[in-house]
Amino acid sequence: MDDKDWELFKDKLNKKTGIDLQLYKEQQMRRRINNLIQKTTFKSYTAFFNDTVKDKQRFADFIEYLTINVSEFFRNPDKFGMVESDIIPYLLKKTDSLNIWSAGCSIGAEPYSLAIILKELTPSKRHRILATDLDIEIIGKAKKAVYTGDEIKAMRADRKVKYFTKTPDGKFALKPDIKMAVDFKRHNLLKDPFESNFDLILCRNVVIYFTEEAKAELYKNFFKALKPGGILFVGGTESILNSRQIGYETYKPFFYQRPMK
Repeated sequence: MDDKDWELFKDKLNKKTGIDLQLYKEQQMRRRINNLIQKTTFKSYTAFFNDTVKDKQRFADFIEYLTINVSEFFRNPDKFGMVESDIIPYLLKKTDSLNIWSAGCSIGAEPYSLAIILKELTPSKRHRILATDLDIEIIGKAKKAVYTGDEIKAMRADRKVKYFTKTPDGKFALKPDIKMAVDFKRHNLLKDPFESNFDLILCRNVVIYFTEEAKAELYKNFFKALKPGGILFVGGTESILNSRQIGYETYKPFFYQRPMK
């Protein structure tokens, strides 16, 4: 699996899916794909790609693997507790109808967690929660909103009872009122235009394999997409080192605010 084969593979993948591996850290992504290919009989990236693309489900599984769709409700409960007790109440003082974006939403656990919080904090208010992901198959799973016990393990017991129905196969189906609170769309963070005027943007555990240049551009675009006073919430290993250069103020660790002026 030489460099020429790798370049051809990247080109095929980009044309097929819009995923541009030029914007990802090459060493890490190449190692990740190598680990997958080594479990097969294929001797090149392109041979693996050409065969995988023939089978819709196998290709969908490959894209899911590639885009690292790992999530759960109220992931990192200490940080989500801060969203519930501090960030959202702070934002609600500025407006009674929030515009929120969960970027890289994976299976939908994050935006649905937000929907639960908002339902409890403001039961009579209507907010907008936009949830986007690059992987169209994973968005389909998010819309179905059926989860394993592991995916809701961080939730309080009373919330599990209140917002989920147990399925015959032992999974947990989210109730319709929470499902209806989230608007799902496919979106490529590294290519597609951004909406604007958001009070809160969450982008956690998404940029792990992005190049530093791609991350810098992404955080600039998030800054532009926030309202003055709006807040960006990033993952626990994703501090924005040049946040002040972009224009952010640090609201709390891993929460970055666009200044009011």
